[in-house]
Amino acid sequence: MSFFQRLKERFIGKPVDWDELEETLIRADLGVPLTLRIISTLQTLPKVTSKEIVEVTRAEVMRLLPMDLPPLRPLPASPKVILVVGVNGTGKTTSTAKLAHYLKSRRHSVLLAAADTFRAAAIEQLGLWGERLGIEVVKGQYNADPAAVCYDALERAEKQNIEFLICDTAGRLHTRSNLMAELAKISRTLAKRDPKAPHECFLVVDATTGSNALMQAKEFKAAANLTGMIVTKLDGSGKGGVLVAIQNELGLPTRFVGTGEKATEFAPFDRDDFVERMM
Repeated sequence: MSFFQRLKERFIGKPVDWDELEETLIRADLGVPLTLRIISTLQTLPKVTSKEIVEVTRAEVMRLLPMDLPPLRPLPASPKVILVVGVNGTGKTTSTAKLAHYLKSRRHSVLLAAADTFRAAAIEQLGLWGERLGIEVVKGQYNADPAAVCYDALERAEKQNIEFLICDTAGRLHTRSNLMAELAKISRTLAKRDPKAPHECFLVVDATTGSNALMQAKEFKAAANLTGMIVTKLDGSGKGGVLVAIQNELGLPTRFVGTGEKATEFAPFDRDDFVERMM
């Protein structure tokens, strides 16, 4: 059952309990600022039923989420560099591979960089994805400098006229300042070859982690120039309200969503589809 269906059933046929409604919206991971705005709007109406609750909530969500996000396009004369960042366990490496597959399926040339050098398993995992997808992976040694791996990969991408370089960085706790500082080092190192690199920085978040994803986004946004999110485990279970909270509070749009383990279960974010199917 979707979030809007549950919301309608919970408040159908009875007077609105504002405290209960507030708790319901916050538990749906919409965030406190948006929750208070929805309630404030509802309280101006002469009559509030479950129908009005759903309509106002839906309208606020639709208003916040961007309708048309710009597609990923290659640069005219150099590789477009995309950093993929996030905490461990969100599906970061898999999302990196899926993004590469998405771009390749649209006839773009892609190179991958296994810059998560702190986990040998991550290097191996991205290598296996590369073999499966027919995409070259630039690898460093275990515990090598991630910034150096990204630099070498950009150098190779330039020589081979690759359109997209996607760098899978190490998963890191958003509370570890030394690891967050490493992201800044990667960006500085890339900028030595291309002053505008990285051109995109995508944060991978797990939709099922709720408000913790908002905390992660705040910390990563402070440490890196995030340009969007890749949201995983968005499988129609009524989760995903945190996407709306992050958009509302940080202005960070969801660019892609993953809905399964297969490479094809990955697509650009579609506002209407998200609201109708996922919420």
